[in-house]
Amino acid sequence: MRHGRVGIDLVPFGRVREMAGRDNGAALARMLSEEELRLSRTAGGPDIAGIAGRLAAKEAVFKLFRVPRQTLPWLGIEILKGDGGWPVVRLSGRAADLARDAGFEHIEVSITHDEPCAVAVAFCAGAPETDTGRLTSA
Repeated sequence: MRHGRVGIDLVPFGRVREMAGRDNGAALARMLSEEELRLSRTAGGPDIAGIAGRLAAKEAVFKLFRVPRQTLPWLGIEILKGDGGWPVVRLSGRAADLARDAGFEHIEVSITHDEPCAVAVAFCAGAPETDTGRLTSA
């Protein structure tokens, strides 16, 4: 039987402001793809709320993989915009391999932000069922 998994993460705006101001945003460039960086620019500078949402979504997606002691493949998980502006997950490289190994068929994310933080939830369909989280009757 197949089921889904859920991941969640929260990123404070202050952490993003600090990263954006340090080393001319070099830390963010290691965490966001060129396309994500482009989507996160506004006429007034970096979209702090949007960046925080993307980072939270990447963490939430990574939590779906349930791979202990591995680092998050930041650039392999992209949070882009689909039709209507909804967030869309695109995986590549090691992240795509982890999703394939986990048996994922599709990943959805939802992001919300309001000062002082952004929260993201990720859901995958098609994950193989395990004993973890399964309801049983007594």
